[in-house]
Amino acid sequence: MPADAIVGGAAPSADGIGRTIVSIVGSRGNFCSGALIAPTLVLTVAHCVQGGAEYKIVEYGANRQPRLQDVKNVATHPQFNMQTMLAHRATADVALLQLSSPAKEKSAALGAPQLPIVPGAKFTIAGIGVTVRGDGKSGGIVRAADLIATGKPGTLQIRLVDALGQGAQAGLGACTGDSGGPVFEDQPSGPVIIGVISWSTGPNGSAGCGGLTGVTPLTLYRDWILQTARQWGSAL
Repeated sequence: MPADAIVGGAAPSADGIGRTIVSIVGSRGNFCSGALIAPTLVLTVAHCVQGGAEYKIVEYGANRQPRLQDVKNVATHPQFNMQTMLAHRATADVALLQLSSPAKEKSAALGAPQLPIVPGAKFTIAGIGVTVRGDGKSGGIVRAADLIATGKPGTLQIRLVDALGQGAQAGLGACTGDSGGPVFEDQPSGPVIIGVISWSTGPNGSAGCGGLTGVTPLTLYRDWILQTARQWGSAL
């Protein structure tokens, strides 16, 4: 299943990178996470904002009072393939939303992972999804978790696990509602968004959450994001 919210006892993150996280709510009842990368731009995943629905942004602010924002434009990467994503294979699962008016919360820096990406490399995921799978009421709070890369991470896909459980035991990971949430890497300039959360599994690849967290890195798609932003008159 596509990833929805962070499970495994992830701590709330109301400040720092947490201030950049927003909810994306669709008219069909779906909700995902996203990150402000400019006052009027939200980065998320393509599978969350498919055609045929209207979307709004919810930003929360330091006082946790939700503020609804209208979405002016939605762009999904032209090379995104839904079936490929559902099979947990690499695809251009990236989208950009333009807000009708500037958000009040702060924006995060956009970048790309430092190469080469090696197993054990540390990343931080953030999202606003559920903490208990199947319990929608457990979502709605921004949470962050530190995970490490596993397998053969590269520029097409990064798979993350909890360092303690290594994906074999239930641990920290993305869940329902976390799709589209940002993935940060600590770089010399500070935390930088290097990817977005695309999907999750339970332990040992089972259905659910707390096993693998699948990430679409921005390495191949950063230019498309910048170009789309320019076309909308919102330079990054």
